[in-house]
Amino acid sequence: MPTNLFDLSGKIALVTGASRGIGEEIAGLLAEQGAHVIVSSRKIDGCQAVADAITAAGNSAEAFACHVGNMDDISAIFAHIKASHGKLDILVNNAATNPYFGHILDTDLGAYNKTVEVNIRGYFFMSIEAGKLMREQGSGVIVNTASVNALQPGPMQGIYSISKAAVVSMTRSFAKECGPLGIRVNALLPGLTKTKFAGALFTNDDIYQTAIQGIPMGRHAEPAEMAGTVLYLVSDASSYTNGECIVVDGGLTI
Repeated sequence: MPTNLFDLSGKIALVTGASRGIGEEIAGLLAEQGAHVIVSSRKIDGCQAVADAITAAGNSAEAFACHVGNMDDISAIFAHIKASHGKLDILVNNAATNPYFGHILDTDLGAYNKTVEVNIRGYFFMSIEAGKLMREQGSGVIVNTASVNALQPGPMQGIYSISKAAVVSMTRSFAKECGPLGIRVNALLPGLTKTKFAGALFTNDDIYQTAIQGIPMGRHAEPAEMAGTVLYLVSDASSYTNGECIVVDGGLTI
């Protein structure tokens, strides 16, 4: 066991949804610990800005646009990884969408399909492609960003909450079948975190105040407060952790 359990030197890491918010913080922290990070999101400009900031800090990163709701994009990014790096040690499935905020009975087919395509199908096939590479090398780690909504459905967030519950089940299913291959699969379940993605929760004062009142720590989280748990899950510090869904919510779900 190495002395520095969090050392990621020599590791190739792919972080999706990394152009801002929690994904950006994860990408930066993994790079600080020595990983070469592939910064991915739908639009290349945002990815490049994050990759440039990482390299400016003396660490290693590159940008590659990938919309995980698009199967051709998934094929393209893994073709690039195979050609450029020949391996993948870490996948962080962090890209997600939540296009609908309203009563569950008013959910339309478009919002349903978009949520499922990104949050379920995207995570599933990204994990499959990463898992195939990891199987060849006999090792690897996958971390899925789910949500406390998987455990306690969020108000006006029905299909999103359902999709995140699916991510929890997906995490456990991959962990069970891929563990024998040397691949660990775990999940992060963030609580209320101040990101652009969660903007609807912060602009609706009634929902925000209700949420804060239910958090023992009495505040929301900042994106950087999620990255440390992911670092633990992708590092040797968690070498015997598999199939776990770690809640980071200030005590909301107690």
